[in-house]
Amino acid sequence: MTQVVITRNIGETAVSKLGQTDIRFSHNESDVSWNQDTLIAQSSKAEAIVCLLSDQMSADVMDRLPNLRLIANVAVGYDNIDIQAATERGIIVTNTPDVLTETTADLAFALLLAIARRIPESDSFMRAEKYTRFELFPDMLGVDVYGKTLGIVGMGRIGTAVARRGTLGFNMPILYSGRRRQEEAESELGATYVSFDDLLAQSDFISVNVALTPETTHLFDYAAFQKMKSTACIINTARGPVVKEADLVQALKEGLIQGAAIDVFEFEPKMVDGLADIQDKLVVAPHIGSATVDTRNKMADIAVGNVMAYFEGKRPLTMVNPEVYDNR
Repeated sequence: MTQVVITRNIGETAVSKLGQTDIRFSHNESDVSWNQDTLIAQSSKAEAIVCLLSDQMSADVMDRLPNLRLIANVAVGYDNIDIQAATERGIIVTNTPDVLTETTADLAFALLLAIARRIPESDSFMRAEKYTRFELFPDMLGVDVYGKTLGIVGMGRIGTAVARRGTLGFNMPILYSGRRRQEEAESELGATYVSFDDLLAQSDFISVNVALTPETTHLFDYAAFQKMKSTACIINTARGPVVKEADLVQALKEGLIQGAAIDVFEFEPKMVDGLADIQDKLVVAPHIGSATVDTRNKMADIAVGNVMAYFEGKRPLTMVNPEVYDNR
């Protein structure tokens, strides 16, 4: 009987490690997500599932998988999983924190620089052989980054890493908002804790790094964009629904803000109507925040390591709901 189901391609390294054990598993080796019925059919007798963000692990899915005891998510976030339902059903949920922090922060800052200096536009301009002479004031004038104020919405691991790049590399004053103060970040980086509205009003660049929750869904809507500087840019490497995309389109078209650089989308993998039509104020990427060979392999290794620990009777290392394990 299959004990573990891997719902998507997670790389050969992690799968080979699982293959060296006595654990029986099946593996969807493609990069195409199963629909819900296929996932349930393939996992009907499994004790553990290794899944990705595209796999929606709802209470209904869990109820149709009576043997399920572990969900190992290959991601730091877990908004694709009903944690409360899993906890109530005695199902351990694990994620892959820490290993993707620096990689995602790199991408956030790359997007920040790209939108500030209009790099994608410049690349297209050059490839189209439109560059004919040097001009002091070309059409693609950018904005300075060095010394500008960086607002961090969500000063967790990734938010702190983005802030560190800003203040140590670019001498940027750091403002941050969130549910609680982060005294370590204040001490290390000179970050200042402010209200969300004050952060919107004072920041030149805003990096979104919060988890997706009911409270953060559509945190950035038209009203929020109205409170930002007209010269400000927003960078989102967190979750798409934190930004109400239709409102972002409107804000960019009306010039409420200078620009946006986003790696995640409200209706991923699709962009909302009108967003792709914006050329000069927008940089987009296909959810590649953690997409390096090393980091993605590490994420898969952690997920498989949690599965192996469970079947060896050991404590999984990165549990989202450790009370399930503790109360067994």
